[in-house]
Amino acid sequence: MSQQTITVETIVKAPVERVWNAYTTPEDIVRWNTASDDWHTPRATVDLREGGLFCSRMEARDGSMGFDFEGTYTKIEPHRLIEYEFGDRRARIEFSPSREGVRVGVTFDVETENPVEQQRAGWQSILDSFKRHVEA
Repeated sequence: MSQQTITVETIVKAPVERVWNAYTTPEDIVRWNTASDDWHTPRATVDLREGGLFCSRMEARDGSMGFDFEGTYTKIEPHRLIEYEFGDRRARIEFSPSREGVRVGVTFDVETENPVEQQRAGWQSILDSFKRHVEA
């Protein structure tokens, strides 16, 4: 049985180098990696190489809960593609420059704890936050 996936995307009006760096640099990640104003990412680590680990600590601003979003990079093609595994799930981020800007597409395996539409909305919200950060 194949894993169900969801894809979210946005167009970022910036050079691909800037988009790539903002997606892969801990100092940037802590500024954009949130789905809503009541959450934040106080710290992030990135070892951007195949087999390298990443971790973003995500916490409710009121301190009521938090978790580590972490995984292992499985494929890196600079300015083009990032693939990683997190738990028993996978994700793929594609960077596609065009006249309008850089299309950033994120495809990820769904999980069973939350409804599919809630997962889609959450990941899209994080991607929208990323776009705002890069374009600011």
